[in-house]
Amino acid sequence: MRTLRFRENGSAADVLRVEDAVAPDPGPGQIRVAVQACGLNPADWALCEGLFPGDLPRGIGLEVSGTVDALGDGVTDVEVGDPVFGPAPFTGPTAGASELALLDTWFPRPEGLDAVHAAALPMATGTAYAALDALGVVDGGTLLVHGAGTTTGFAAAQIALLRGARVLVTAGQTHAPALRSAGAEVTGYQDGIAERVTALAGGPVDLVLDAAPFSGAVAELVRTVKEPGHVLTLDLSSDVPGVQTIVSSSAQPRYDVLGEFESLAAEGRFSVPVSRIFPLDDWRAALELSQSRQAKGKLVLAI
Repeated sequence: MRTLRFRENGSAADVLRVEDAVAPDPGPGQIRVAVQACGLNPADWALCEGLFPGDLPRGIGLEVSGTVDALGDGVTDVEVGDPVFGPAPFTGPTAGASELALLDTWFPRPEGLDAVHAAALPMATGTAYAALDALGVVDGGTLLVHGAGTTTGFAAAQIALLRGARVLVTAGQTHAPALRSAGAEVTGYQDGIAERVTALAGGPVDLVLDAAPFSGAVAELVRTVKEPGHVLTLDLSSDVPGVQTIVSSSAQPRYDVLGEFESLAAEGRFSVPVSRIFPLDDWRAALELSQSRQAKGKLVLAI
C-alpha cells in the first residue's frame, strides 16, 4: 500500500516521502480502514520534527474517514464495508495518510456526512470540547473565542452556542457569515480587540478561548476578562502570568463525544470548515499552505 511517512526527524518538507509499505494488520479491538480522506494538522509536521519520538519509520495523518476493510479480534459492532471515521494512531510505521489505516476508536459515518467532512471532525471537535470543559463554559455564560476562523475555534464557537452560552468571536471575512448565521457575535481580529469586545459585550466577558496560537494576542485577551485565569490559550509558548494553557489545564481531546457531533454534522447543524482537498501525491502543496497559516479551514488528503 502507499503511505506518507518519514524515516528520520527533521523538517516535514525534507523528510516526508510517499512510499510503499506493508499493510498493517488489525490487532485485538482494532479495525483496518480503506482510507478515503485524511485530515491534516500542524501536529503532523511536528511529529516529523520529533514530537512524541519513537521508532522510525513513522506515519502521519491523525484523522481518517473510509470504509472498514478488516476486523481485529473481539470487534463486533461493525462489518467490512461499513463507512466509519475516527482519530488514527500515530506511533507505528504508518498512520492515517495511507491507503489502509488502523483505528482504535471509530464512529459510524451516517448518511448526509461525506468522507471529507467526517475526516475534518476529530481533532478540532475533540480539542474544542475539552477546552470548553476546562474553561467551564455553561448555559448563560459569555464566551469569547479568539480565532474562530481556525478549525478548533470554529468548532468551539458552535459547541458553546449549543451549550447555551452567549458567544462572541474574532474572525476574518471568510468565516464571519457562517459564524453569524450560527448565532455568534463577530468582530475583527485586528488591533483593539479588547475595546471592541468589551463594547460589544457591555463589559468584561466571563471566559476566553484563544484558538489562534500564533496571533500573539494573549495579553490583549486578558484585558477582556476580570482575571487572567479566565483565559485558556492553545499557544504553548504563552508566558502571560495566570493564563491557562491547553497543557496546564490537562485538557485532552474528547474523542468520545464525536458520536454526538457526527449526527449534528449529518443534519447540517455542525461543521468543521474544509478549505482544500489534495491528492496524496500533492502533500507538499498541502504542507506549504498549512505552514503559511493561511489555510482558512481544514486541509484534507483524498486517498
